[in-house]
Amino acid sequence: MLFKMAWRNLWRHKRRSFITCFSVAFGYFLALSLTGMAEDSYQRTVDVGAKMGMGHITVLPPEYLERPAVGKRVAQADALREQVAARPEVRSASSRILGQAMFANGGRTQGGQFVAVDPSKDDANFFAEHLVEGALFEGANERGALVGHKMATRLRLKLGRKLIYTTTNVNGEIVSDMVRVTGIFDSGVDDVDATMVLLPIGRARATLGYEPGESTMVAVLLHDQRQVPAQTKALEQVVGQRRAEVVGWRQTLADLAGFMAVDRATNRLFQLLVALLIAAGVLNTLYMSVMERRREFGVMMAVGMKPGSLFGLVLAESALIGVVGVLMGAVLMVPWHAYMTSTGIDMSAAMEGYELGGVAVDPIIRLFLSLELVLGVTATLFALTLASGLYPAWVAGRIPPVESLRTI
Repeated sequence: MLFKMAWRNLWRHKRRSFITCFSVAFGYFLALSLTGMAEDSYQRTVDVGAKMGMGHITVLPPEYLERPAVGKRVAQADALREQVAARPEVRSASSRILGQAMFANGGRTQGGQFVAVDPSKDDANFFAEHLVEGALFEGANERGALVGHKMATRLRLKLGRKLIYTTTNVNGEIVSDMVRVTGIFDSGVDDVDATMVLLPIGRARATLGYEPGESTMVAVLLHDQRQVPAQTKALEQVVGQRRAEVVGWRQTLADLAGFMAVDRATNRLFQLLVALLIAAGVLNTLYMSVMERRREFGVMMAVGMKPGSLFGLVLAESALIGVVGVLMGAVLMVPWHAYMTSTGIDMSAAMEGYELGGVAVDPIIRLFLSLELVLGVTATLFALTLASGLYPAWVAGRIPPVESLRTI
């Protein structure tokens, strides 16, 4: 009964109620859009960072992140990779060797880092997907290499040219090897393109003194990065008694995680300001409605309606504003979501070369809305409209009947 009365009361002033509901709808639309675009950008950036190096989850030698060294390695990494790759939640797993080296061609040198991979097992290699010339070497024991286009320019490297790298092996001795450039990539991050080289893992093992099957890490990519906490615990059981630790991308991509935390906080602050504006609009509408109906409320209380019922009536009006506003916002979101997921907004001109924490950011802005995100925003907005109606409802319940009837 209260909701039926509240619905009729709400549309006595159609224009005012429509404007209030539309403000709630626009806030709902804005909150979902900003949060969805941010979440999509976060997810795709994390995926790129994971593919560029250590995966969503990484199996590493103990304390490797604190003190990286070529001599630290995971024993029987290839066998562990096979176990991990067989899990249904895992998209791919690859053994990789990381290290620092000095690269030279002729009289020119360039410091940088290398990642040694097995091309037959590393089917989600970011650099191989961003080749601008050539191709990825085919075998783990070839003398091939992929180099960034800026390193290729500085060292005057072309396809087929020799590249000599010098590093230290597991015993701390200086060693060198010669490879030939099979491909040149463009990652979109200048520092990466100027310093990164991909090498065949079999050749690197022989040069560095690794045993067959050993590697610096096992990089794991998941189908859904939101499963990282659960899968990290699960992979700890798989690793068992090996001398290794399992860490998530927040540890291996600490700079990116920090940027994302700051960006999320800024986004939430902006949404809080929008929420306060919406709350002020709903509060103003309901308070004006209550003040305009003092006479009506006085009559209702004079004929026996209790203050609690008046309180519930105004609160029901507040709830209906929230429901109508959310439904209107959902109608606005459907075509917008369809467009953003299928096409997106191309910001290439404004975001050329933009990166976060050493990871290239996709310039195509899209929208990602999970069920949890939609339910969270909906519940928050609905609670906000209810909270905005508490004071007007309290005022309505405290109107003295006699004083109100004097104005009749």
